[in-house]
Amino acid sequence: MKKFGIMAFLVMAILFAVNNPLVNTYLISLKETALPAGKQTDPLYQTIVKSASTYEIKASDAKIDPVWKAIPGYNGLTVDLDASYKKMKKTGIFDESKLVFKQTAPNVHLNDLPSSPIYKGHPDKPMVTFIINVAWGNEYLSDILATLKKNQVYASFFLEGNWVKKNPELAKMIVSAGHEVGNHSYSHPDMSRLTAGQAREQIVKTNEVIEAATGKKSIWFGPPSGSYREETVKIAAELDMKTVLWTVDTVDWRKPTPDTLINRVISKIDNGSMVLMHPTESTVKSLDRLIALIKEKNLKIGILTDLMSEDRIIK
Repeated sequence: MKKFGIMAFLVMAILFAVNNPLVNTYLISLKETALPAGKQTDPLYQTIVKSASTYEIKASDAKIDPVWKAIPGYNGLTVDLDASYKKMKKTGIFDESKLVFKQTAPNVHLNDLPSSPIYKGHPDKPMVTFIINVAWGNEYLSDILATLKKNQVYASFFLEGNWVKKNPELAKMIVSAGHEVGNHSYSHPDMSRLTAGQAREQIVKTNEVIEAATGKKSIWFGPPSGSYREETVKIAAELDMKTVLWTVDTVDWRKPTPDTLINRVISKIDNGSMVLMHPTESTVKSLDRLIALIKEKNLKIGILTDLMSEDRIIK
């Protein structure tokens, strides 16, 4: 009887599994995605396997560079064998253009590094960003936003807290246009001369004002005039923020001609560059042509968060 009971239980379990809609759905999905049993011996599949290493790119770990300080990591690439095979099996011919890739993450990420300032993105990433510090220059802001919109470019605006308090609608307009906002201190002091308490107050107060005006939390801190000390960077890190400087300076506050400003940037810009600018007349007159020339160099322009991400840009 005991043996009969066990057999009956097994039969019921099998019937339940077969009639279980969840199991049925799973089995159907397996059937739809399954590759032919003979794929391992298919010459096409073997060609893909043998060629895969040719296209593989290893992920690059985030690191502290002796010159550029914190450098983000960058995803690698590996061939998705099964997906590539499925795309080619109809013709049975190996076609490089039909290879499917998967991104592979690095082992060390930006957040794994000790607190350190950031001057540029990964040198293999064909992207740059505009760091636009705003503490004055309201008369040029609308034109800059219009030019960015025309060119479908998004930038990272670093806002002074006191400016945001006086111009909450302009701060909202920047965010509404799809741009990123960062923290540029509250009153534009020399951060390297402040006590730890004063430095913290400058950052926290600005974060509060920016969030109140725009609803956005800042994760980037740009010290005024690029002045900081190691303690400043640590305080920002304690507030879950990273300290950001720049790679290329437009020096637009000196009122250069458009040609001078553009040549200054284009002669230095490269993968991962962070371009510092302000809402000035020189920037307004240069921006449209500058964007066009950067794009001609096959560099994508994106916000700082995108530049710092490990996502690989596949051309």
